[in-house]
Amino acid sequence: MTLLSKRETRRRLLQGIADSSGIALQLAHWFETPLGAKVLASQMQVVRPIIERMFGYHILQVGGSEEHLLLDQSPINHKIVFSSAYRPGCTQPVADNAQLPLASDSIDAVVMHHGLDFAVDSHSLLREATRVLRPGGQMLIIGFNPFSQWGLAGLFKRKLDVPWSGRFIAKHRLLDWLQLLDLQVESDTCGVYFPPLKFTALLDQSQRLEAFGSKIRSPFGGVYYVSCKKQVAGVTPIVPTWKPLRARSALGPVAENFRSKLH
Repeated sequence: MTLLSKRETRRRLLQGIADSSGIALQLAHWFETPLGAKVLASQMQVVRPIIERMFGYHILQVGGSEEHLLLDQSPINHKIVFSSAYRPGCTQPVADNAQLPLASDSIDAVVMHHGLDFAVDSHSLLREATRVLRPGGQMLIIGFNPFSQWGLAGLFKRKLDVPWSGRFIAKHRLLDWLQLLDLQVESDTCGVYFPPLKFTALLDQSQRLEAFGSKIRSPFGGVYYVSCKKQVAGVTPIVPTWKPLRARSALGPVAENFRSKLH
């Protein structure tokens, strides 16, 4: 199978999942499992202080689960979350994240909770999130790291199982995309150092593994966190072209002629 056909197959797979039951619903169910709950708890511990430092009037979450939002700890009053499709009990407005019904430069902060991992077109989603973010606004991107135990496990997992049904984007590729969109990276770190296994005894050691991975700042955590800021467009100052003053010595003869006329 060629590289192009593999990409097309993955794109159609993601499109089919999004159209059938919805990624958000599948993530909601997965976050309720013992393994998913450990992952979410680890993520909340890392992102809480970052989100608490975000300021402004409007904050938007893209991706993730509607039942497990990351914005609850945000001091920003107006929290915006769109549902990908209507379903019974849905309290969020329905909209396509790839075509956000928001004005350009109108959002103060964006939290991308695995939005790029499960997007049909990750580039378009990132461009759209950047479009609505105001200059100077902050964006936090959370994604699964392919260079980790979690990425390796994807070789043996069913491609319809969450989270391995998504597209794990390498962090260095993401950093290149951010540079092209004039998003300045402020910090990046990793987490979720425990393996993607469902053994209870191993999950009980997740806190210890997290502490050790964070202490040595290992780049091989199952999840990465990238915090960036939309750069303010540079303004070129307009310098007025002043007409040069005539030399003071040139005023001498004029003054002498003026005085001679008076006498």
